[in-house]
Amino acid sequence: MSTRPRWLNPFAWWAWALGLAVMASRTTNPLVLGCVVAVAAYVVAARRPDAAWGRSFRLFLILGAWVIAIRVVLGIAFGAPDGGHVLFSLPSLALPQWAAGVRFGGDVTEPALLSLIFDGVRLAAILACVGAANSLASPSRLLKATPAALYETGVAVVVALTFAPQIVGDADRLRSARRLRGRDTRGIRGFGSVAIPVLEGALEKSLHLAAAMDSRGYGRMAHTSDARRRTIGATFLAALLCATIGAYGALDERIPTSAMVSLLVGSIAMIAVAFVIASRARIRTVYRRDPWSTPEWVTASFGLACALAAISTAASTAMQGPTTLSWPQVPLVSICAIALCVLPAWLTPIPPDRGRR
Repeated sequence: MSTRPRWLNPFAWWAWALGLAVMASRTTNPLVLGCVVAVAAYVVAARRPDAAWGRSFRLFLILGAWVIAIRVVLGIAFGAPDGGHVLFSLPSLALPQWAAGVRFGGDVTEPALLSLIFDGVRLAAILACVGAANSLASPSRLLKATPAALYETGVAVVVALTFAPQIVGDADRLRSARRLRGRDTRGIRGFGSVAIPVLEGALEKSLHLAAAMDSRGYGRMAHTSDARRRTIGATFLAALLCATIGAYGALDERIPTSAMVSLLVGSIAMIAVAFVIASRARIRTVYRRDPWSTPEWVTASFGLACALAAISTAASTAMQGPTTLSWPQVPLVSICAIALCVLPAWLTPIPPDRGRR
């Protein structure tokens, strides 16, 4: 495997991060969630580029901490009471009859509090996986690798993905400027003086990027006959119908598994055919496409293995968080799958800017 510095295909990083996110979404075990966040943080530290969007992982970690706090506070205030040891009691408020089933305050039990904390940690772990993908995959290269048939979606996704990195870069620049002028940048007052300019600058740069793409003819369409347009629309509609029926079959045990798998595979095949037909209607050239070679296959396969391990072990009791203050169970299959996802920190090429540094 080549170790020459180069950019990894952004879809490989997103496949790897989404595999970790699937693992985080299928468990409330704090040990598994902690391993997911630790692996994402280690790979980001080892392979993030020296760019503004490469420093956005910290922002997602801070956002995850706020999610945990908000989830716990709202759950304590409005959550349903659970049996178990009562830790403390809050003043309760009598609600009207139309709000039956909703409580405000009351007893807070140990199982209920642990469940709230683990749910918050699960959401924070998913955010950490998305933040890792944002820090490792360049938004501009992600747009360049997007199929031509997804022009409108690609523009919207790039504008959304560049918003968070622009916030990080503008925040660092404004803090440095305020410190040079002798102004305080800490606390709520310092945050308030920086927040509005940062949000305005990030949104403005994202919109300028979209306008520049549109002015350069990105997504311009060639002449398409009515028959081709009808073929594309019918293929997408049939694929969506097959995917919907297959997803319903996954939830209904009475439908045979073979029929469900056949429908899902057929929908994926029809979507691929529709993408090929629709891409020919787009006039688009790409200079120096990002390669998809051994490092990309290895990174994406590790994410897929993690997702499959999460789906196969989701019903296991070891994937559930404890209801008392005790050490959680150790699901060996899930831990081993997560451990595989740390290998891209060594098996992927170093970004060119880190290699120069």
